[in-house]
Amino acid sequence: MGKYLAILNGAADEADKAEFTEEQQTEFMNAWAAWAQKNEHRLVDPGAPLFRKKMVTAKGVEDFTDSKTGYAIVEATSHEAAAALFSDHPHIGLVAGNSIEVIECPPVPG
Repeated sequence: MGKYLAILNGAADEADKAEFTEEQQTEFMNAWAAWAQKNEHRLVDPGAPLFRKKMVTAKGVEDFTDSKTGYAIVEATSHEAAAALFSDHPHIGLVAGNSIEVIECPPVPG
């Protein structure tokens, strides 16, 4: 079994986010919980939202923004199998343009 990092990318801008009703937010969270329960045997870390962000470079530390809105870590038999776990994730249908990157995390050589 390999480990895979899923990065959720959001396409909503601030105006789009302001239009979500509490009912829509609750429906999304219920759909996410159902997805997580269905895939709990593969979830290493169910993840969390990604909010305030800092970038550290040789020049120092600064705030930044990007489209990354959350993450999860799963185990699967292949990269394709890991990606397939996210094919019905509710994040995909929340806003047109949302996406999920699935990145292989091989063991550290040692």
